[in-house]
Amino acid sequence: MTDKTEMPADAVAGWMPDGQFNLAGAPTGPLAGLRFAVKDLFDVAGHPTSAGNPTWLATHAVPTTSSPLVTALLAAGATCAGKTITDELAYSLHGDNIHYGTPLNANAPDRVTGGSSSGSAAVVAAKLVDFALGTDTGGSTRVPASYCGLFGLRPTHGLLSADGLVPLHPSYDTPTFFAHDQTTFLKVAETLLPESDFHASRVLIAADARALADDIFTRPINAVVATLETMLKTAAQPVPVASEQTLAAWRGIYMTSGAYEGWQIHGDWINGHNPTFAPAIAGRWQAASKVTAEAAAEARRQAAEIRAKVRSLLGQDNLLVLPSAASFAPLRNADPAAVDAIRLRTMAITCIGGLSGLPQISIPFRSSEGIPLGVSIMGPAGSDLALVRMAKEIFECQLMTAGQLS
Repeated sequence: MTDKTEMPADAVAGWMPDGQFNLAGAPTGPLAGLRFAVKDLFDVAGHPTSAGNPTWLATHAVPTTSSPLVTALLAAGATCAGKTITDELAYSLHGDNIHYGTPLNANAPDRVTGGSSSGSAAVVAAKLVDFALGTDTGGSTRVPASYCGLFGLRPTHGLLSADGLVPLHPSYDTPTFFAHDQTTFLKVAETLLPESDFHASRVLIAADARALADDIFTRPINAVVATLETMLKTAAQPVPVASEQTLAAWRGIYMTSGAYEGWQIHGDWINGHNPTFAPAIAGRWQAASKVTAEAAAEARRQAAEIRAKVRSLLGQDNLLVLPSAASFAPLRNADPAAVDAIRLRTMAITCIGGLSGLPQISIPFRSSEGIPLGVSIMGPAGSDLALVRMAKEIFECQLMTAGQLS
């Protein structure tokens, strides 16, 4: 349970303005005594949803019903502590918002949290709450989890309800959650996810994804692989996930298909209300407006082929190990061009999960300098809960090895 005395209520600037409230959950249940935050893309009845943009806030009614995930968590006994900042319409991996601020990464204060689930990651990393709801389309939970040293899940696409959630690219959008410790992460997973009978028998290493990541990921990836080899009594096998293609090409397919879909959903609103966006996000919407139906159709065709290919690679009993991001979190004062270069490398890694629709969990590690980074495991569709349990076991094995768990 979170120690509420550790930090002031908004020491990390993660909450929306007037976004803190206390919505008590059921008096008993598996999550009783735990507090959670909600990314401001999810509806909470009686509280406005801004999607990270004041024009959206001004042009949308206060919801009268909550997201089914919020309802389920309250029914399980958790208390909702409020709504957190999101990058605008979730169209960023960086973790800043020109309207509501840049949340602080308590585990690396000179670095960004990552986005778009920036506020949720910030308040969990600071232990202001026990867990938080986020979303993941192109990496918006996996990347902040890596940058902030958290457990984060991208679930099987379509497994959790996206009702009461502002969409970005529905073909890739997933609602999900963070936690700062493995026990809470499993409790939330057992509340929200269906049971899984997945049993892994083989370990694969995403060689092309690993090559895109900085060398600092080598040690934790090797540690995860060694632990899995011991657990499963099998030797890991490096594989090029994209084989005859490149992950950079896959990223382009993801970005084209997603951008077109996002413009079909939000284009009329953007044209009708002329909202102010951060320059990088405005540029993405401008590019999205120019994607033709023909280009989108071809991208969707290729995306379907990639989905089938990755699912075939994972089969029914394989695990894939890969970096959760391409680098440490960028410095808060990093040059925008450098930030975009990191974003593109990272999205070439994270697009594997988006295009395949498969579950992926980021497990937290620290570099020798104490900087957070994450290593992921990915499994077949529907293996989510089994992966969470496996991630917990892997993490605890690492703690045991380091002498931090008795």
